[in-house]
Amino acid sequence: MNAVPARRTGSLLVASCLLAGLPGVGSVAGGPDPLSAQTPEQRYSDWVRPGFRPQEYEFRRNRILDGLRATGGGLLLVPSSDGITHGETFRQLEDFWYLTGLEVPQSMLVLDAGRDLAILFMPQRDPRFENPGRPNDFPGRPLLEDYRIRGIGSADDYRDIAELEGFLRERVGRGEILRVNAGAAGEVPDAVAPLIGSLDPTASLIRRLRDDYPDARLVNAFEIVARLRMVKSPAEIMRMRRAADATMAGIRAAAALVRPGVDERTLQGEFERACRQAGAQSIPFTPIIKSGPNSLWPWRVLAAHYDRRNRRMEDGDLVIFDVGCEINGYVSDVGRTFPVNGAFTEIQREKLLVSTRATEAVIAAVRPGVTLRELTQVAYDAIPDEEERYMQTPSFFGHHIGLSTGDPALLDEPLEPGMVFTIEPWYYNHDLGVSVFVEEVLLVTEDGAEVLTDALPRDPNTLEELVP
Repeated sequence: MNAVPARRTGSLLVASCLLAGLPGVGSVAGGPDPLSAQTPEQRYSDWVRPGFRPQEYEFRRNRILDGLRATGGGLLLVPSSDGITHGETFRQLEDFWYLTGLEVPQSMLVLDAGRDLAILFMPQRDPRFENPGRPNDFPGRPLLEDYRIRGIGSADDYRDIAELEGFLRERVGRGEILRVNAGAAGEVPDAVAPLIGSLDPTASLIRRLRDDYPDARLVNAFEIVARLRMVKSPAEIMRMRRAADATMAGIRAAAALVRPGVDERTLQGEFERACRQAGAQSIPFTPIIKSGPNSLWPWRVLAAHYDRRNRRMEDGDLVIFDVGCEINGYVSDVGRTFPVNGAFTEIQREKLLVSTRATEAVIAAVRPGVTLRELTQVAYDAIPDEEERYMQTPSFFGHHIGLSTGDPALLDEPLEPGMVFTIEPWYYNHDLGVSVFVEEVLLVTEDGAEVLTDALPRDPNTLEELVP
């Protein structure tokens, strides 16, 4: 064994003496456990603010239970996120968050239609707050026995997650129907593990249920969940207004930097800065800011290349913003097109009006009782026949939003007051090299629609004024 140099030996002795005097650090001959925590055990309520009143979560669960009973009963399984992160901020799975208001990991909400119960299976402790080698940094967080958690979502019963498999085995043995939200209407699909990649949480749950309970009847609850989530409460709408306002502020701030020579990521950075300054905790999707030739391609094509979304803008280009932000879990999704040099050409202006006139036709047609499929025809009636082949998709050119930019929706469900969706008639003309885009957020009211993003102009003249 090599000898320790004298200077290092002295340093080690000094360090040992200093450590011996620190709280929670014991001496060699006894004293406190050197790995004991100096910080107190953490509590969920110290970190997390309740999203809505308990009565709102109870109302949502009761509506789902009503829908389950009306369609054959059974047990609806609603999984939480596994809680594993790689540096990003934790975000709960949407249905679990919507029905419980809790950010707990590795849990399962079971809505029991036959017994009219909401049962929450949770871990005893939060594994993210445990690390035996670093108790001072990870002093622990109780979950199941923390009664303050129970006051947030107010489920009927709380059980250890370790009991879930036995619970399901016993109930399936009695012939109970199992339900999941498969994410789209229709039969519950088979979930086949890919050779490359992994299953999403819903597919993983479906795969496990089919493997463990091959004789159980597995039924899709998508339509029941969609009908409820499509209609936003006043408290949800308030959050969506804030998210829309923050997004508009971000677009205005970024538009003020638009000029030849500026790159797309500079605009992205300014947009995100302004959104967070306005209160956004998160950005729900990577901001789509694309100019010139980039503007002619959907975001998936651009995102397929690591450095494709950083083009430097040139005189005569158009730059498109398709962006959003998130405030207290609720998101926005807004789009505008700007001339890089501050003035649209005649052809650019003409094509932008194709998009805006379709938008305005749909806005005028929105009212309770109309369906999204009917709005499809309204959009096409407003689009010149020769331009239809350049439009993005044979749909109403929009989507419901709320907890996500793709909230569950049913195309043939009549609109109701409180529904919130976008209208976004994309125009891609590769023949002319012109792409334009306007996206608005609409709230269905008692007698029409309120445009939550109306404070941000969409007409060509006023858009030009936002560019220096």
